[in-house]
Amino acid sequence: MEHTKTKGCLDSLTIKLLAMALMLCDHLWATVLPGVMWLTAVGRIAFPIFAFQVAEGFQRTHDRKKYLLRMLVFAAVSEIPFNLFYAGTAVYPFHQNVMFTFVLAILLLLGVEKFRAKGRIAYLLAAAAAVVLGYLLGTVTMVDYYGSGVVTVLIFYLCRQIPHSWIGELAGLAFLNCKLLGGMTIPLTLGSWTLELPEQGLALLALIPIWLYNGRQGAHNKAIQYACYAFYPAHMLILALLRMYL
Repeated sequence: MEHTKTKGCLDSLTIKLLAMALMLCDHLWATVLPGVMWLTAVGRIAFPIFAFQVAEGFQRTHDRKKYLLRMLVFAAVSEIPFNLFYAGTAVYPFHQNVMFTFVLAILLLLGVEKFRAKGRIAYLLAAAAAVVLGYLLGTVTMVDYYGSGVVTVLIFYLCRQIPHSWIGELAGLAFLNCKLLGGMTIPLTLGSWTLELPEQGLALLALIPIWLYNGRQGAHNKAIQYACYAFYPAHMLILALLRMYL
């Protein structure tokens, strides 16, 4: 279904393909090209785009429960490829794939939406509770990107409902990626000064294609839809096998 055009030049499929390419870069670094550091640097941009796509999908889908079920099915399908990719073993209970991150976010959004008819205050309180609960659940269940990953989806969904939503998106992503997620740093030398910038902060660059989104779906059919879902487990399985046998 094609949606009304808004400002921007990138449709949903284009943004999704960009995120898939960036994710592949990061995963190539994690498996067969560990010395090519720029691959993981640009890979930081992928996750916020996917999180935005999930929030957008939740907003636009005609059947939110079916959307949740589809995400849950692909989370289950992706778990063994993710385990092989992440830990080199078929069973690894200490970290779950990113589809489970999105499952948690969708469950929380379903809960928040039940309060929409109860008034603005109730809805805002439910949204705040979802953010806190999402961070805790994501951390405890050890899904990919932990609690910050779950909250990223919530930020994109909830901010669209306020004026100047870009301010909330920028502030939220800056806090999550520069403060909470941390990780490796990139040295930036300015004369006699050297600053250590968090590599994860590059995730904020994801806001550029997100803000260029035009509200259109782009080319779409069942084959394209399921190919995009299948890319996640398929490419991880291939990379895991290449790492094992090369």
